Amino acid sequence: MIGAAPLAHASSRVTFSRICNGRPRASVFIFRLVHFASHTDLVTTPPVENDLALLDRLAEARRELATQIGKRIVGQTQVVDDLVTALLAGGHVVLVGVPGLAKTLLVQTVAQALDLTFSRVQFTPDLMPSDITGTELMEEEPGTGKRTFRFTEGPVFANMVLADEINRASPRTQSALLEVMAERTVTVDGISHQVPRPFLVVATQKPVEMDGTYPLPEAQLDRFMMRVSIGYPSPESEIEILKSEHEGRSIDDLQPVISLDDVAAISAQAKQTFVAPSIFDYITRITNATRTAEDVTLGCSPRASLALLKASRVRAMMLGRNYVLPSDIQDLAISICAHRLILASAYQSTRTSVDEVIRRIIKEVESPHGDFSE
Repeated sequence: MIGAAPLAHASSRVTFSRICNGRPRASVFIFRLVHFASHTDLVTTPPVENDLALLDRLAEARRELATQIGKRIVGQTQVVDDLVTALLAGGHVVLVGVPGLAKTLLVQTVAQALDLTFSRVQFTPDLMPSDITGTELMEEEPGTGKRTFRFTEGPVFANMVLADEINRASPRTQSALLEVMAERTVTVDGISHQVPRPFLVVATQKPVEMDGTYPLPEAQLDRFMMRVSIGYPSPESEIEILKSEHEGRSIDDLQPVISLDDVAAISAQAKQTFVAPSIFDYITRITNATRTAEDVTLGCSPRASLALLKASRVRAMMLGRNYVLPSDIQDLAISICAHRLILASAYQSTRTSVDEVIRRIIKEVESPHGDFSE
């Protein structure tokens, strides 16, 4: 069990006065899960008699999700939010953290809570592309003796795939996974096989200073939407971990809170989130600032701008809005931009980090003002 506060705090509640006569909402994230699963836009639809009943179901769903995730995760709320954001935005994640922080359990728990299929691939130097994508096997039909080829799916045929220590595999195998990430298909002998939707790859990396690693090139890192850092638990969270182990609490009875269809519906609805023209301009000015900064030799590509747009639409929805605010961009900037930057050689020997560069750029680039809703 690793650390977990509830997925939403009382301070994150949002009021939708048109819907509930001023009653405060519970977790907006779960609000959206229930809300979009019913395919009803409660933000723009006039209130109906069943709204109060929906609120009760919403509060129950929020408590259930917090309960289910809390069985295994303590204190990693932001990591969970980032994984969900990438999933709904159609991106992929590089998960960064020292060994021993239960990254595998974290990803598996999120997949189970969202009713997603999960697979884990341990990358090693001798791993072949077909070991992850699948291969064709020859079969002989009983009786007729006729021989045919049948495609056997590899571990990438899951909704959520954990690519553990991806930089231990050869560049050829890395490229095979990255191709599936981009195309969402596996092609064998000219036949394309679709991977399940939604599809999220979460990759971890072995520290590059260790032997036997093949660092991901910048062009390949750029294909990951987000870099998510998982840190050490707080002393309070670590105490909870110890108590859980000592008391033998079960972690095997985690139940999914939503269905796969719900996840697909939410992901589709996120694309309808309103983005004001000033937000488009703001995203562009931030990414352009990374390209002209004197301490950066490689800035953000247009793919980073697209990632900021897609992720901010999802984040706004998770916070109970149908429009993007500048704060959504600011909150996501480090996780989306940091792994794409390369510091100039003159600054690599200093204590300057890419995170600090992005924070400085966010302060320097003027934030837009005004009404950002439709």
